[in-house]
Amino acid sequence: METRELRYFVTVAEELHFSRAADRLGIAQPPLSRAIQQLERRLGVTLLDRNRRGVSLTAAGQVLLDEARVLLDGAAAAARRTQRAAAGSGRLTLVTKAGAGHELLQTLLDAHAGPIDVVLCRMGEQARMLRDGRADVALMQRPFDALAGFDTEDLLTEQQVAILPAAHPLAARRTLSMADIRDVPGLPLARWPGPDGSYEPGPGPEVHEQSQLAQLIALGHTMAVLCASSRSWLWSAHAAVPLTDAWDVTTVLAWPAHSRNPAVADLVRTASTTFTA
Repeated sequence: METRELRYFVTVAEELHFSRAADRLGIAQPPLSRAIQQLERRLGVTLLDRNRRGVSLTAAGQVLLDEARVLLDGAAAAARRTQRAAAGSGRLTLVTKAGAGHELLQTLLDAHAGPIDVVLCRMGEQARMLRDGRADVALMQRPFDALAGFDTEDLLTEQQVAILPAAHPLAARRTLSMADIRDVPGLPLARWPGPDGSYEPGPGPEVHEQSQLAQLIALGHTMAVLCASSRSWLWSAHAAVPLTDAWDVTTVLAWPAHSRNPAVADLVRTASTTFTA
């Protein structure tokens, strides 16, 4: 299989429409259709069901979609990392979600001697950026982030807190339980996107950025469960109350398991020394 064919297939599988996929790829529809048919003949399977109602993935097509994304990300990662290695600067790109662990990140940057570019992303984007080579290392959180395929170094384990509007009666409590904050009238829990970008059903607002969440909590429209270190960005309109029965969260430094980058190894040694001392 050629990467071109895989890229064509992934685009059709994501759009489920040959015309839109062709527009996205910048090619005509007939050669796109022929390329998909050729791929199906080579594999000896049907990847797409085509009928008057449109296009849908077969079971085999779903498997190839998942595998092809990994392969294409790997090819892109190889190209990006090769280009960075040729530059010979030893510079690393570290990705973290905006607003997460500012003090921890600053401690790591201050302790490490080498150059590091920090890229802020949305919730759940760190894994994709590690896999496709846009980042060398990432700050991620267990158990929230998908860590399969990565090596990790634990940095900090902390409890979780409920972030509430300061004027809400629950904000006056010294501690809360998960049962206390479940189904609070007029104050639903905010909903974060999953690894695939989708949201679980529920009454709470869909959020994807810290600034958006902060505004909604201050307005009294929602609340959230976050790490205790989130207190560093709270406004006067917010309150943080410890949760007695929420699981602990561990922030980790993550990198691709196959990485042989000496600069990554140096950063991991720095992290190990700094956060276990």
